[in-house]
Amino acid sequence: MMQFTSRSAPPLPPLLPNGLGFCTDNADASKPSVHRSWPLPGLLASSSSSSSSSKSLGGFNNASCMEQLLVHCANAIESNDATLAQQILWVLNNIAPPDGDSNQRLTSAFLRALIARASKTGSCKMLTAVAARADADLALHIHRFSAVDLASFIDLTPWHRFGYAAANAAIAEAVEGLPVVHIVDLGTTHCMQIPTLIDLLANRPEGPPFLRLTVPSLTTTMAPPMLDMSYDELGSRLVNFARSRNVAMEFRVIPSDPNDAFDSLVEQIRVQRLVSEGEAMIVNCQMMLHYIPDETVVGAAMAAAMNMNSAMLSLRTLFLKALRSLEPALVTVVDEDADFTACDVVGRLRAAFNYLWIPYDAVETFLPKGSEQRRWYESGVCWKIENVIAQEGLQRVERLETKGRWAQRMRAAGFRSVGFSEEAAGEVKLMLDEHAAGWGMKREEEDFMLTWKGHNVVFATAWVPSL
Repeated sequence: MMQFTSRSAPPLPPLLPNGLGFCTDNADASKPSVHRSWPLPGLLASSSSSSSSSKSLGGFNNASCMEQLLVHCANAIESNDATLAQQILWVLNNIAPPDGDSNQRLTSAFLRALIARASKTGSCKMLTAVAARADADLALHIHRFSAVDLASFIDLTPWHRFGYAAANAAIAEAVEGLPVVHIVDLGTTHCMQIPTLIDLLANRPEGPPFLRLTVPSLTTTMAPPMLDMSYDELGSRLVNFARSRNVAMEFRVIPSDPNDAFDSLVEQIRVQRLVSEGEAMIVNCQMMLHYIPDETVVGAAMAAAMNMNSAMLSLRTLFLKALRSLEPALVTVVDEDADFTACDVVGRLRAAFNYLWIPYDAVETFLPKGSEQRRWYESGVCWKIENVIAQEGLQRVERLETKGRWAQRMRAAGFRSVGFSEEAAGEVKLMLDEHAAGWGMKREEEDFMLTWKGHNVVFATAWVPSL
């Protein structure tokens, strides 16, 4: 999951402990506080001095208490209790500085996401001015990478490299001896996986195949990382790289988008399949499928537009069944092992908080505090958090599902799991040896799972059509 921006958000302006709002130039701190029922008794029983406040709040500076405070804040915002929400925001702002330890930085990101939600949804009208005042701070300026810089940045962590290594090994085995290979690359990192795959295919004992590469150019879903060049230029560079490895390659871009289950992409591939004989088609899905809207997004209006019963409509199912009809030689599915599909914001908050601590914890081991790359890395996670918490409808694109749920979907669409060989496992483990000791890999049935300190992070699976 690496999504990057050019800088981290500056600290929020301080909240008054009386719950009346953010401190402004004309704020009157001498006004009496508004007494409310408080979810954690005695939390605000501190004096107004910063030293006393810091001391009294120190006991709440742990992940469990921070999560509970965020949950109480989300509930206050959803129930339009602006005064209580601001009281909790004041506490969070004091115990979770954006430049603190990993738990504090994680909590700070959720704090900003909750304020953004209050502004976007119109709840807690009293927080609208707060959000407007902090709008410049909350805006994430997307950093655009060159292809070389993005490849180097991805190499810092196995978050994406894990899926690359597993999928490339499976693809190389699936197309062994075949003269023409068509790769449909559905990935979020702008073909950064492909050069390594080209190298693998170039070194085949029987010689390299003719390689056809098809990628979607997303028309609406623009999640980071962003690239500072067009796909035409990227394709030209990939073709030249393949030529340098004696691999003949064709590159094609199809404007398409996950919001309609890549309908135009699937249809153009279907047409091409009618005129292409003897090619093996591989569909490589790298952290892209969760951008296809799940069942909770599809409403009656969309169902009516597609002449379908809303209870029967699932864009993810439609996409997978369309893939199955294309008779691919292999489908690889790699994604983050979490569930961000809850309809209620509190459910998503809990799920995201208990998953996204991992990148904050891991970043401590390989990027120094204050480094530009660390700011890009953590700002990317902030983008994900804000999308999960502050957005709804089609704007909420971060709709992760667990490995088990994707396995159910694949089987229902007519695929069976083929797993990975010992050679593939060896390639993944060799790659992990280049990274911090906290990273590991375990097998779950036929699949691979990337772990951080024993916690599931990213899964890799491989599928073929059922007989």
